[in-house]
Amino acid sequence: MSAKSGLNRRHFLAVATSVAGAAGVVMIAVPFVMSFKPNAKAQALGAPVQVDISKLEVGALVRVMWRGKPVWVVRRSPEMLQRLKGRDAKLEDPRSEKFPDQQPAYAQNETRSIRPEILVVLGVCTHLGCAPIERFDIAPVDLGPDWVGGFYCPCHGSKFDLAGRVYAGFPAPSNLAIPPYRFITENLILVGDDTGAGS
Repeated sequence: MSAKSGLNRRHFLAVATSVAGAAGVVMIAVPFVMSFKPNAKAQALGAPVQVDISKLEVGALVRVMWRGKPVWVVRRSPEMLQRLKGRDAKLEDPRSEKFPDQQPAYAQNETRSIRPEILVVLGVCTHLGCAPIERFDIAPVDLGPDWVGGFYCPCHGSKFDLAGRVYAGFPAPSNLAIPPYRFITENLILVGDDTGAGS
């Protein structure tokens, strides 16, 4: 065996060992580094959620999850907004004054929203945490002739208007909660972060 071929073998073994060692270090390091990144479940529990409303039709609702709770985004029509007016006497807390912490200051208004046509609300009944259903129809037989659209909780019968305000005389003690949110663009909402919203 020549000295040159022995040198080539040593060089090859040195390179191969180095490559194998580097691959081993990467294989050990990747899971370690990835452990610092929160998993999808952890992100869902606290991270803000983006909602694209560019294709949300008037009178329609889209659902997303934030912190393990359903968030509803509704594009209200001018008629739906009109139905919010003149109902104060029928509502438990029409101005959202009894529980001011249930909505950010920028949503403490008649529409409970930053932009009147867009409602962002937690889809959790304030009575026992059931999930109300959207009932945007007017005067259905099961809800009576005075019903002008809103949300109905089938668990114990609580009723909420199209701004998530609870009707008086029902089990739910307060309005549906409004999560912190802001508009990133005209059609993109960030739920869970309201930095600069309403300013």
